[in-house]
Amino acid sequence: MGKHVVAVAVTDAAPVFELAVPCEVFGVDRSDLVDPWYELRLCAAEPGPLRTAAGMGLATPYGLDDLVEADTVVLPAAARGVQLSPPAPLVAAVRAAHDRGARIVSLCTGAYVLAAAGLLDGRPATTHWMNAGDFAHRFPAVRFDPGVLYTDDGDVLTSAGTAAAIDLCLHLLRRDHGVAVANEVARRMVVPPHREPGQAQHARLLVQTEDGDDLAPALRWARDHLAEPLTVARFAALAHLSERTFARRFRDKLGITPLQWLLQQRVRLAQELLETSDEPVERIAWRTGFSTAARLRHHFGRVTGMSPRTYRHVFRTRAQRVHRPAPELSA
Repeated sequence: MGKHVVAVAVTDAAPVFELAVPCEVFGVDRSDLVDPWYELRLCAAEPGPLRTAAGMGLATPYGLDDLVEADTVVLPAAARGVQLSPPAPLVAAVRAAHDRGARIVSLCTGAYVLAAAGLLDGRPATTHWMNAGDFAHRFPAVRFDPGVLYTDDGDVLTSAGTAAAIDLCLHLLRRDHGVAVANEVARRMVVPPHREPGQAQHARLLVQTEDGDDLAPALRWARDHLAEPLTVARFAALAHLSERTFARRFRDKLGITPLQWLLQQRVRLAQELLETSDEPVERIAWRTGFSTAARLRHHFGRVTGMSPRTYRHVFRTRAQRVHRPAPELSA
C-alpha cells in the first residue's frame, strides 16, 4: 500500500500556526506508529516567492497539479485577500481534487476557499468565530455553524480557528488509524487527545457556586465510573448544583448535553478497549456502561459508523504497533 498523500495549499502571507499544524501532524515521520505514514506535499497555490504572514520564506516544491492528485487536500487559513478573492486556479484545483474523490479539509478561514469552490453548499461548515457574520453573509447556501470546533461531513471537513486546527487534524488521524495512534501523536505534541467537535469555540466563563464548585470534578469522577449508571441528577449532585443549573452550565461550557457527553465518553472508552484488549464485546459493554452488547453495538454504530467487531478488526493491529515495547539497547 502506498503512502496517503496530504497536499497543503500554500498561499502568500498565510498565518503561520494553521499552516504548521498539518505539517506537524502529517509531515513528521511517525512510521514507528503506522507504516507507511503520510506523505506531506506543500503545494504552491499562486506564483511565488511565497512567504508566511510573519515574513518567513516557504519552499513549495509542488504545485496545483500535485494537489489535484492528492488523497487529502488541506486548505489552511489564508490572508484576507485570499478569503475575499481566492485564486481561480486554486478554486478549480480544489474542485478537481474533490471530483477525483479526495478528502477536502479546511482549517480556520480556509473555509472561504471551499465555499468559493461550491463544496460547502448544503453542508455543515464552520470557521473562526470572528469571521462568522461575514462568512454567513457571503455564503448563504452553507449550513454554517459558528459555535463548533469542527465539522465532519465525510469527504469535506472544516475547522474553527487556531487550536481547532489541531483538533481536526487529530480527528483525521482517528478516522484513518484509530484512537490509539491519534492519542499517541497528541501525547508527543503535548496537546489534549480529543475535544468534542460540538464544544463551543469560545465558551462562556462559568459562574461558580458560592463555595467554589465547578463542573470539572464531576466530569473527572464520571470518566472514572463509566460502568456505573449515570444520570443528570447524579452529575448535578456531584457538582453541588440543581439539575437545571448543571444542564445549563454544561451546555454553556461544552456545547452539548450531559447525556451526549456521557455517550461520547463511553464510546471512546469502548474504542480504546477494542484496540488494546482481547476482552469480548459483552465485557466491554459492561465496562463502558452500556450494560448489554446489543446497546453497545447500537450506540457504537451510530457514533463510529461501524460495528465493534469491524472496528477491532480494522484498528487492533495498528494499536498493537503503538503499544509495542521498544527494543532493548545493547551495551
